[in-house]
Amino acid sequence: MTKILLVAAAALVDGDGRVLICKRPQGKSLAGLWEFPGGKLEPGETPEACLIRELDEELGIQVAEACLAPFVFASHGYDSFHLLMPMFLCRRWTGVVQAKHHEAIAWVRPNQMAEYPMPPADAPLVAWLRDLL
Repeated sequence: MTKILLVAAAALVDGDGRVLICKRPQGKSLAGLWEFPGGKLEPGETPEACLIRELDEELGIQVAEACLAPFVFASHGYDSFHLLMPMFLCRRWTGVVQAKHHEAIAWVRPNQMAEYPMPPADAPLVAWLRDLL
């Protein structure tokens, strides 16, 4: 039986239509690849509550649940688990975005994301962002 890992992700979109991506730090799996901010759900946690917590921990910003709009999801099989990742769009937050847990962060237009190596599960999300933003 395949283990299913539920991870929530956010596409933070700034006023210029750029989306925030974060570089995974050395020592973590998929180190050096770029990803959308977010993380694993804790037991009993909703995807929205997970993102509110993770965006505060990872980036130092505060997001209201009403500002998280369900967008699309990824479903991808890795060797040891299957990833299910709902992605939310977020255009409003308070605080200044800073890389607290990542090696780097970048604000990138969706049509330029191909220049940033990303985990395989993120590729279909990039296509949706490129088509709809």
